[in-house]
Amino acid sequence: MQPRISYLVCATPRSGSTLLCEALTNTGLAGYPKEYFEALKETGLPRSPRDYFKKTSDPELLDLIGNYSRGDNATAPVLTGFASYSDYLASVLAKGTTPNGVFGAKLMWGYLEDFLSYLRDIPAYKDLPVPQLFTIIFPNLHYIHISRRDKVRQAISLWRAIQTWSWRHEPGEASSRPARELVFNYAAIDHLVQRTLVHEEAWKQYFAENAIQPFTVIYEELTDTYEETALQILQYLKIPLPTALPFGERQMKQQADTLSEEWYKCYHQIKQEQKEP
Repeated sequence: MQPRISYLVCATPRSGSTLLCEALTNTGLAGYPKEYFEALKETGLPRSPRDYFKKTSDPELLDLIGNYSRGDNATAPVLTGFASYSDYLASVLAKGTTPNGVFGAKLMWGYLEDFLSYLRDIPAYKDLPVPQLFTIIFPNLHYIHISRRDKVRQAISLWRAIQTWSWRHEPGEASSRPARELVFNYAAIDHLVQRTLVHEEAWKQYFAENAIQPFTVIYEELTDTYEETALQILQYLKIPLPTALPFGERQMKQQADTLSEEWYKCYHQIKQEQKEP
């Protein structure tokens, strides 16, 4: 099905984008927003743990990261089974669209350059500037920007996920328990804090340069306004609503725990010590 309304959830890792996409999916009216565009041009795979630390040479940090790609068995290239990226794109548009003609997808800034490179392999799109290119591919395109106020907690969540490759916690999900002991590393967390700040600023610059006013979602507010936020987005997208809208059950649970809080305090303690003369 070719969508008549489209939106992109613009995010950074561990910003609450998966929770938001779950809420939108649970409306049954807002497409099936997933991270369809995460294939790196070099490998055809999503990022590996080392891709988050390409410029580091710290042996301790590299040892903690390990030398593997993904721990969730998603080792086949994203485009496997497709003759071209054009075919893959057509499949995604069909897969991500609900019967009412609404398409949704999640896009991380860290994947944007590779996504554009794939798109420009399609002759018709080769010379089109962004965001004109997106408006052609995604009919009636809207932008949703989700961010997290506390970048340190965001980075800690990401560092935990990188060590275990466990990205979400659902009831009964055995893989939510780490296979090995989680290790605090100040340099890793601080690197991820800075990386997140850079990527979030890049999204803001993209919106400003292209006169785009996205619908903004704050993770810390979303956790308490799960259904309300989804309804507000449906209204923003101008999607007709039924008299009663039954929501699907919320599955995602908070992954932060006492260990996360210990790391949070430790990070700020070291940060403060570095500032002192």
